[in-house]
Amino acid sequence: MQSVELGPVAPADRTQSGLDLFLIFAGANIVATTLQLGAGLAGRLDPWTAMTAIAIGGVGGAAFVAALAPIGPKLGVPSIVASRAALGFSGAGLLALLLFLTNFVWIALNNVIAASICARLFGGASSLAVWAVGAGVVTTAIVAGGPRAVGRADRLAVPLLAISGLVMTVACFRAIWPAEVPTAPMSTHGWLGALDVTAGYQATWLLMFADYSRYNRSGRSAAVAVFLGLALTAVWFMPLGFAAATVAGSADPGAMVQALGLGWWGALLIMTATITTNFVNIYMSALALKSLRPATADRAGVWLIGGIGAALSVLSTAWLDRFASFTVLLASLLVPIGGILLAHYFVLRRPVRVEDLYATAGPYGARGGWSVAGVAAWVAGAATFHLTTAIGGTLPSLAVAIATYSALARKP
Repeated sequence: MQSVELGPVAPADRTQSGLDLFLIFAGANIVATTLQLGAGLAGRLDPWTAMTAIAIGGVGGAAFVAALAPIGPKLGVPSIVASRAALGFSGAGLLALLLFLTNFVWIALNNVIAASICARLFGGASSLAVWAVGAGVVTTAIVAGGPRAVGRADRLAVPLLAISGLVMTVACFRAIWPAEVPTAPMSTHGWLGALDVTAGYQATWLLMFADYSRYNRSGRSAAVAVFLGLALTAVWFMPLGFAAATVAGSADPGAMVQALGLGWWGALLIMTATITTNFVNIYMSALALKSLRPATADRAGVWLIGGIGAALSVLSTAWLDRFASFTVLLASLLVPIGGILLAHYFVLRRPVRVEDLYATAGPYGARGGWSVAGVAAWVAGAATFHLTTAIGGTLPSLAVAIATYSALARKP
């Protein structure tokens, strides 16, 4: 099995278990940014409202991604290739470029959070670059070994993450909370905006819906594994981030770990979580690069992406302050894509020949490789997301994207 396999996976090679797929998604979502998202709600929402927003958004967003997972076992192709059926070659290329560029932010952001905590505990500020680059090198080396290497690493890392998460959970329960939990005045807009953030964060995993599930035989098993991997981790780690930020009185990762008295357990949790989530970030970026430049050597692409991500994490920590805004912006672009794919594969139930997904002169290369229905639905869905933020943009955007694509693509 190649480290970056853009071609279809043969049925005989679809031997990955549902457990391995669950571990990949769970390992991806047990990450510093999941904690950070929950931490960002502290001071804005009271605990009950925050937990409700996390439960609805976290579970709903997980179900959204899981609904697309059966496409992987059905076709055996990665997500970017599967999207060609709905967007055309050029439309899918634009999506690949978006994925390629934005994943650098996720890779760097995860490295920054992990390195800042480890540096605070071990080595001081001068060691920040060493921790960031070290995390990047280890992660990239494992991804370069291919999906099986990632699966083996997750078998060790995810149980370790679960133990570290339990330690953090106990620390949150034992911590001394402020007598009054500070919250800003909450409007309906603010509550619905929080739902957009929590559901939108889950939707940022949308473009890996088929990347790993294509190694499974059963679409139903893949959907269940993806749903549980994303939902369970969200409803566990987002509240931990909220609690830690409330106890610390700050959303700074180092301050939260210090306030909980986690010491090296906190550093172990965040560093391991950074490595497991960047497995999929680097892999998705490598697939996107391969789809844009097929001649790119597998391992060279992986090391290029991992290296750039590590370098960016050293250069800037400013992204941490813009995390929520970045999440919502990315969700506004990806939620409509999910709607388009749902419409193509499950509403209209269009038959797809795998060979056509790779033939530039085939049906998906027509009109310059642009699908009129797909592009129109993408634009309409993204615009709807931003125009309806006062009532929560996720569901209106999804509905408009599905309706627009279904109407325009009704006739082959």
